[in-house]
Amino acid sequence: MTRRLLLSYLALTLAVLAALELPLAYNFEDRLRSDLTNDLQRDAFAVASFSEETVEAVQDPTSPHAQAATPLADLPLLANTYASRTGARIVIVDTSGKPLADSNPTSENENFSSREEIKAALLGQVSQGVRHSDTLDTDLLYVAVPIASGKVYGAVRITFSMDQLQDRVRRYWLDLGLIAGVSLLAAAGIGVALARWVARPLEQVREAATALGAGDLAARSPEDAGPPEVRELASSFNRTADRLEDLVTAQDQFVADASHQLRTPLAALRLRLENVQERVSAQQGLLEELGANDPDLTRDLDAALGESDRLARLVEGLLLLARAERSDTAADREVLPLDSVLAERAELWVTLAAPRQVELVVRGDGLVVLAHRDRLSQVLDNLVANALDASPAGARIHVFARTEGAGGSAVRADRVEIHVTDQGPGMTEEQRAHAFDRFWRSERDGRQRANSLGGSGLGLSIVRKLARADGGDVALNEAPSGGLDAVLFLDRAPG
Repeated sequence: MTRRLLLSYLALTLAVLAALELPLAYNFEDRLRSDLTNDLQRDAFAVASFSEETVEAVQDPTSPHAQAATPLADLPLLANTYASRTGARIVIVDTSGKPLADSNPTSENENFSSREEIKAALLGQVSQGVRHSDTLDTDLLYVAVPIASGKVYGAVRITFSMDQLQDRVRRYWLDLGLIAGVSLLAAAGIGVALARWVARPLEQVREAATALGAGDLAARSPEDAGPPEVRELASSFNRTADRLEDLVTAQDQFVADASHQLRTPLAALRLRLENVQERVSAQQGLLEELGANDPDLTRDLDAALGESDRLARLVEGLLLLARAERSDTAADREVLPLDSVLAERAELWVTLAAPRQVELVVRGDGLVVLAHRDRLSQVLDNLVANALDASPAGARIHVFARTEGAGGSAVRADRVEIHVTDQGPGMTEEQRAHAFDRFWRSERDGRQRANSLGGSGLGLSIVRKLARADGGDVALNEAPSGGLDAVLFLDRAPG
């Protein structure tokens, strides 16, 4: 944002400078040409007046002014002095066009009678303008005036190279460019200060909003920086964040409290159902002898016990999810060697897998990750429990780790993948897309397994929340064996 604001300030400054300096530069060129033309014309009349008697004496030696006339030799001196002082070329000619004085003669026999401006001056007219000189191969600004006293005795022509005029114009353009450059530098310095004054507080609001959106409910923006509008925006954002934090905290607390309070009555309900089931079983033989056996009663009791178990798992899942919601920081991560973590958890997994006739293959490949031990253990337990639920007898579950990208994914040497693959029925792409939704459950083979280790529909939601609390993530892919490949991504420990 600072760069965009600075560019807008510089663009505005450049537009103002262009609006001011371009007309000034073009006006300077027109004014310079006009002033130069007037100066040359004034000088030409002055030279014509000074040399009038001399030229008249040359043309008419019997003229009464012949005795008082300036010597003819003084005219070249006059021409050379004027040329050295002004940089212009001056030519004084008689009525035949023969030069009497030339500050820059090109040949001894040169005659100027063919020059249009000289023709006009010898006819008593003042001539001025710009023409191209084939001799000098440049454009010339010229002024030609007659030398006359009742009659025309000659002419004075002064020419000035347009290259010299353009040099002056270019120097003026350079001066204006220097002024513009200094102005832009000053505007850039002021613009940087203003842009930072406005953009930095806005950037802090953006950072706080990003952090809040990522789950950091404590994120706030400073309210004491920037213009009043930005301060008001930061204050409004902080009030919104405070309200959101209160609502989320109250919601999490309600879920945690409700889940905690429901555990006791659910345990009591199950105990009572088990007592009823024992009484029914004790009287089962007598009822069969009397022919009054009610098989529906037994089924209803079994179903009630199953529902109480599912409700207990659901409550436990809600409690775990509430705890996971509050575990939203990676600040408590530690360096964990996967070999030891997986070996420790494998002792529990083998105990659960043996009755199901499922083989477990576990390896950590010496990799080390950054994670919280309890969160990592809970995530792995959930993923392995799901794999056990999906695996038929005689199947094999692989739990292994590798650096990210080793299996064809995007290469990142600072990340580690932990895979849990099974040989179950797997999931469709649509099912995998919804698997992390809360309370979503996949009914494999059209029915839920009787010996399922999960079933609340919250397990994968908890897994993703815990993984992200450690700065990682989790994904479900299709396994090469046709089952499911659950992948946990974690940061690799440095060193």
